Amino acid sequence: MFSRGARRSALGLVMVLPSFFLLLFMIVVPIFTSIQESLKGNDGNFTWDNYKYLFTDPAMSSSIKYTIHLTVVSSIMVLVIAYLLAVFLRFSTGRLAKWIERLYYIPMFIPSVIATYGMINMYGNHGWLARIMLLFTNEPFMRIIYDYKGLLLANLWFNIPFATMLLSSALSSIPNSAIEGAKDVGAGKIQIFIRIILPLSFKSMLVAATFVVMGVIGSFTAPFLIGPNAPQVLGVAMQQQFSVYFETGIASACAVFMFAICSLVGYFYIRSMMKEER
Repeated sequence: MFSRGARRSALGLVMVLPSFFLLLFMIVVPIFTSIQESLKGNDGNFTWDNYKYLFTDPAMSSSIKYTIHLTVVSSIMVLVIAYLLAVFLRFSTGRLAKWIERLYYIPMFIPSVIATYGMINMYGNHGWLARIMLLFTNEPFMRIIYDYKGLLLANLWFNIPFATMLLSSALSSIPNSAIEGAKDVGAGKIQIFIRIILPLSFKSMLVAATFVVMGVIGSFTAPFLIGPNAPQVLGVAMQQQFSVYFETGIASACAVFMFAICSLVGYFYIRSMMKEER
């Protein structure tokens, strides 16, 4: 009744439909719902007041600046540390490199709640590190968690292993023959890194940067548990607007703003990938 090609096309369509409906109802519909709620006032009419509130209210504007600053600093530190670690694992054959290669995956399999609880027990004012310091000095222990430093430490813990895994995979695909050939013609280590290693791993660097930025800007568990009360990360501020103050429109506007930032990061990544393919 139907040709073989038609049956294959129908089978492919049936296999794609579950993913399509999952994407539609879990991502697309909530995005349009949030946009609709963000443009609706308390009286149900169209308004821009919710977006104006984000940038005119002192608390919300400081939270936006705080989140952007934390995201930029965390992402740069994660990428630099992960890249150096990936380069070390790629070109080192010592015992230390083997142990690091075995252990750096561990943070990826620890739930964020457990990891955050461990940070509280380790770096809190009455944690293990503070108790050890009391054996040597009576000075008050420096404030690490419930501060910017605590969130920065949490972002490094959660994102360095994943970024290192991506970059290590890219560096492992670089053939040794290319590096040895460059050495044979007199290229130094810096020239090999700039002309061979960095260009061949740049695509994976963009992938890692995209995921790290989206992960940091959308984080909630660690900022909620060990973040400061003010200013707050946007995820925590959005949750408070929705659950504490019952401001659905402001919370939706905050969600749309976060989605816009992530979309901008994704746009530059997709644009660079399309240029590379052309």
